[in-house]
Amino acid sequence: MRMAAEPTPYRATLERLFARRRFGLRPGLEVIRGLLAGLDHPERRYPAVHITGSKGKGSVAAMTEAVLRAHGCSTGLFTSPHLASYRERIRLDGRPIAPEHVVDGVARIEALADRLIAAGTIDRPPTFFELTTALALDEFARAAVDVAVVEVGIGGRLDATNVLDARVGVVTTIELEHTDVLGPTVEAIAEEKAGILHPGMRAVVGELPPGALDVVRRAADRLGVPVWRLGREFVVADRTVAEDGQSVSIALPGHRFPSVTVPLVGRFQTANAGLAVAAAVRFLDAVGRPVDPAAVADGIAGVRWPARLERRARRPELYYDVAHTPESARAIAEALAEVAPFVDPDQSAILFGCLRGKRVERIFDLLAPLAHTLVVVKVRSDRGLPAPELRALAAGRFPRIVEAPNAAVGLRLARAATGPDGLTLVTGSDYLVGELLRPTDAPDEPDLSDPGTDPTTVPTAATAARR
Repeated sequence: MRMAAEPTPYRATLERLFARRRFGLRPGLEVIRGLLAGLDHPERRYPAVHITGSKGKGSVAAMTEAVLRAHGCSTGLFTSPHLASYRERIRLDGRPIAPEHVVDGVARIEALADRLIAAGTIDRPPTFFELTTALALDEFARAAVDVAVVEVGIGGRLDATNVLDARVGVVTTIELEHTDVLGPTVEAIAEEKAGILHPGMRAVVGELPPGALDVVRRAADRLGVPVWRLGREFVVADRTVAEDGQSVSIALPGHRFPSVTVPLVGRFQTANAGLAVAAAVRFLDAVGRPVDPAAVADGIAGVRWPARLERRARRPELYYDVAHTPESARAIAEALAEVAPFVDPDQSAILFGCLRGKRVERIFDLLAPLAHTLVVVKVRSDRGLPAPELRALAAGRFPRIVEAPNAAVGLRLARAATGPDGLTLVTGSDYLVGELLRPTDAPDEPDLSDPGTDPTTVPTAATAARR
């Protein structure tokens, strides 16, 4: 009988780390503060740009980092979730963290957490996100970055990232999301997201609903944080659209960039580019570094951010996107109308899978005009909606609805249903796109999206060492 190969140190580390997702979401800063104090406060050793919002914050973070790196800054970038590899979450100068740094860093923080629990300094083990946040902030300090660009996980006020020496805070958008955690109204959600603002910071704010904007402005006024608002203090204009991107002008107080190429499609990405340029300029001003218009243009033009209406194949077209809200579905429909105006919906297909708790029927209402065929699949998560439930929710909206056992089969079915004048759209969840992007020959990057470990048996560093 053939024995199973021993997992590599990297994979074994990921298995322990991902098992912590069974601890769930624990809003609060006590544990992350304890970890960072035990690491000698790495978060205080570099300035940061801190980005929150209901959508767009990952794109804004990626573009902000790209502009600052083009200015010669050494950078750290922390985003979530990842698609194909855990290492995507933590980047140094645009490159994912090395596997051995994950192994060493996680072991170091696990051992620290065990000591802090034994000493009564923290009252519970860190969650997956808390440990990952501590790992990222410590790696940035060890690399002596000039700036960390950090995306909030959920909310802001009680998010584990809200411990930074942030010179700039960004609020991209605010809409109803995670209402069980953040509150039932956009105003309540705005209160949580405005929690990233602190005295001494400068703020950049996108186009927000009036009630949410009032909340953010009051918080900024109370803290003495000067605010630049998209459409007021800075403007994105002169948009032209091409097949693989778009061009805009961006005007800020004291700066104008007349021709910025954005290699991401959709009008919403031009707003994200404006927010990123404003955040980068505000940061450079705050730390006394000059703004170089050529570096701004080069940074935005060179950004790569997968699965944001990303074309993956042609003839027929294949797009990947991670939209999982009605607002994002509407943005996809509007963007496809621009970049693929002559596509025949009767020859098009959508592959869809998502987690529970999403407004699936409204999403289907917005996607239905795009395609004749809908292929539904349960994403690889305990929280994934089963294909039969998705099919029932889609009933009456698509002429043809097909269930698939997994994402790979679903993609083959969707491509088979796509005619030469149609397109295939894969959307609904990061989990779905990640399953398709993950290399089948990369055993060290397994699908660990929702492992079955009981939280009471999550290994500690000590028990892992005894294996």
